[in-house]
Amino acid sequence: MPRPTIAHVDLDALRHNYRLARERAGDASAMAVIKADGYGHGIRAVARALAADVSCFAVACLEEAQAIRDEGLNQTVVLLQGMHSEADVATCARLGVEVVVHSDYQLQWVIDSPDRPTLWIKVNSGMNRLGFRPSELAGVMARADQGGCRPKGFLTHFASADEPESPVTEAQTRVFNEAVAPWPDLLRSVGNSAAHFRPGQPLFHWSRPGIMLYGASPLGDRDSNVLGLKPVMTLASELIAVRTLQPGDSVGYGQTWTADRPTPMGIVAIGYGDGYPRHAGTDTPAWVNGQRIRLIGRVSMDMLAVDLSAAPAAQPGDKVELWGANVLIDEVARHAGTIGYELLTGVTARVPRRYRG
Repeated sequence: MPRPTIAHVDLDALRHNYRLARERAGDASAMAVIKADGYGHGIRAVARALAADVSCFAVACLEEAQAIRDEGLNQTVVLLQGMHSEADVATCARLGVEVVVHSDYQLQWVIDSPDRPTLWIKVNSGMNRLGFRPSELAGVMARADQGGCRPKGFLTHFASADEPESPVTEAQTRVFNEAVAPWPDLLRSVGNSAAHFRPGQPLFHWSRPGIMLYGASPLGDRDSNVLGLKPVMTLASELIAVRTLQPGDSVGYGQTWTADRPTPMGIVAIGYGDGYPRHAGTDTPAWVNGQRIRLIGRVSMDMLAVDLSAAPAAQPGDKVELWGANVLIDEVARHAGTIGYELLTGVTARVPRRYRG
């Protein structure tokens, strides 16, 4: 029999979250960001599930675009990180992939090629990872025009949209808007997931919802359920052992937790080898038999320990939810000192995905 550790993926919840993103985008359209293997949910299944609602997908690399085309889907695909080699130009053109250009060398590749994929120009509005500075745009657009390339639009990325009180997003929006003003006929895209929940934030023509599609919160101060999102992935396993620890007994590597009273303890067949965060220590919530329980001690590669005081009748074989509808991934991420993005994309290949809906 296989291990009982499974990632259940609710495709109806995925569709619900996309429709919420589209609703919150207002007059803008919403391209579904399904990079990083659909944020760990399986890019092919995610693309198929959203195909009836989505007219445009966004991915990070060409392999992800190829996976969408391999499913027979003809939606627009935007390559957010652009091309990594000159040979990619022809591949993008053949696949009908729209390409984000963030550097001079990428633009030159396109100009030098007989193949001409549709281009977006990345604007560095202040995040300072990728993109052309506003002062460089006139030259970039002139080169593109002279090379016979007419970009479709401009995009930028926000650094702090998840921080409601930060003035950075407003400043970036202003910088971007002023930078692209000389080309009013071209499309504009700025909005990540967090931007959908910022009152008054303009999203222009295309928003780019990502993490919100998968039911994790893009905001630091509000959990996903408050935002109306539904969890898409339920990470679950089973108890494989139950015993009672006596006062003074420790459990796990480093003996970081010690019982101060008789404590029913269970071992769950999941660990950091499955992508469960090693730094999710004592008091991280889990769920068994309708009761909220907590982790104790350190997470091991293949198992972890839980305090069953709230569910003393639990037995080997009982199902344990590590995150999902009863334990929000946002909660687990806080206990592990990370974010939901990392947890979802970190679920390893040895955990089978089971789809419903």
